[in-house]
Amino acid sequence: MQKSTPVFPSVPVTFTGQSLISHAGVKVLTGFMDALGFGALCEDRLGQLVPSGARHRSGRLLGSLAAMLAAGGEHASDLDILRSSPGVFGPLPSNATVSRFFERTVVNPELFSYGFETLTRELRTRAWNASGDRNPALSATAADPLIIDIDATLVASHSEKENVAGTYKGGYGFAPFIASCDYGTGQGSGEILACVLRPGNAGANSAEDHIRVFHTALAQLPESFYDDTGALTGEKVLVRTDSAGASRKFLWHLHSLGVQFSTSYALPFGKAHMIDWINDKTNWQPALDQNGAERTDAWVINATDVIALQDYPPGTKLFLRAEPLHPGAQPTLVDVDGHRITALLTNSPRWHGPFLDVRHRARGRCENRIKTLKNTGLGEHRRAGLQSGLLAPARCPSERSPRQGLGHQTLALPDLRDRRQDHHPRPPKPAAATGISAGKGPSETAAGEPRTT
Repeated sequence: MQKSTPVFPSVPVTFTGQSLISHAGVKVLTGFMDALGFGALCEDRLGQLVPSGARHRSGRLLGSLAAMLAAGGEHASDLDILRSSPGVFGPLPSNATVSRFFERTVVNPELFSYGFETLTRELRTRAWNASGDRNPALSATAADPLIIDIDATLVASHSEKENVAGTYKGGYGFAPFIASCDYGTGQGSGEILACVLRPGNAGANSAEDHIRVFHTALAQLPESFYDDTGALTGEKVLVRTDSAGASRKFLWHLHSLGVQFSTSYALPFGKAHMIDWINDKTNWQPALDQNGAERTDAWVINATDVIALQDYPPGTKLFLRAEPLHPGAQPTLVDVDGHRITALLTNSPRWHGPFLDVRHRARGRCENRIKTLKNTGLGEHRRAGLQSGLLAPARCPSERSPRQGLGHQTLALPDLRDRRQDHHPRPPKPAAATGISAGKGPSETAAGEPRTT
């Protein structure tokens, strides 16, 4: 761990069974940031965005906002949640100070983007290195690579914003592309690597967008995934997508980098007659569940030699999965003898069909990571600009779990588990303080308010 000046006060947390401090569980997060050297690293990468004589440096600004989101906040003004405990979280920046920091990031987008990308990559490297033998970078091999999930989602917009457009579901908003890494079963939920904001009418099967978000995610991987010449060690990475990522252009691009892939494949209707031997299970293998146990009602087979693939990268294999229709499922034209047939393409060096199938079906875990990302800011853009909307710390109340605001409290104070959360009341705004919102510049602050930067 790094030794540097901490951003937050060092306060021990003791389990006494008494309800003494609200949001005490957030100290787990603030202590983790200080252990990683968050403050010094922020000053090195983003210090240019803060005036040299400012009291609140970039580490305290970003660290306070992260703690506020973890405590259940929705906007920069919700820093009041933490201001009620100055002895625990220290002095916090004012709303006007946060607003001016955002304005500087919008004026200098390239400086902020480069600084933030290198900041998160270094923090991830330090955190992974501190995890010992559970370091995802050390355990990644050709047989068991690091999995990067790529998926698109929809974010609704209730007002006119830059690049907003209609969605295929009849809504209005954005269609961001998200790349996240999966640690594997029993190793945690994974983490977000990259998010590319796109208009709501952007297609989910765009090869160019898949390539773009993939390379953005690669830039977040630690140096151990690259050799001495800076080239990616592709065999240690596997990209997992739904059928939107099965485009030949994207798969050939991954092949050129030596990266493994596992993608769903829409079986053409014209080839359905080639699997009419579905009832003959002689050559099929029982599918596995997520715990590795064999299932009695699902089967997997390597159909590469039966259904020819054209113009796909060499080494691409096609696996089919068959299982009876679930009760209430709507039959389709490609269902055979009451079985639902799904397919996947992969160039993995492993050949055991049931293992490849269960690994690919675990792709559903990325939906939980996307939901968490929406809960902590992606689900709401408060400002008109595309870039500034990404910077505004926001949270979508409609996506919040009923107990999510209490989650960090119950970590340290179990007696609060069944109590109703009481939010710290916000102080009333004076009549002249209309300019302290997160969209005003420093010249528009209220009369008489000190300009603390």
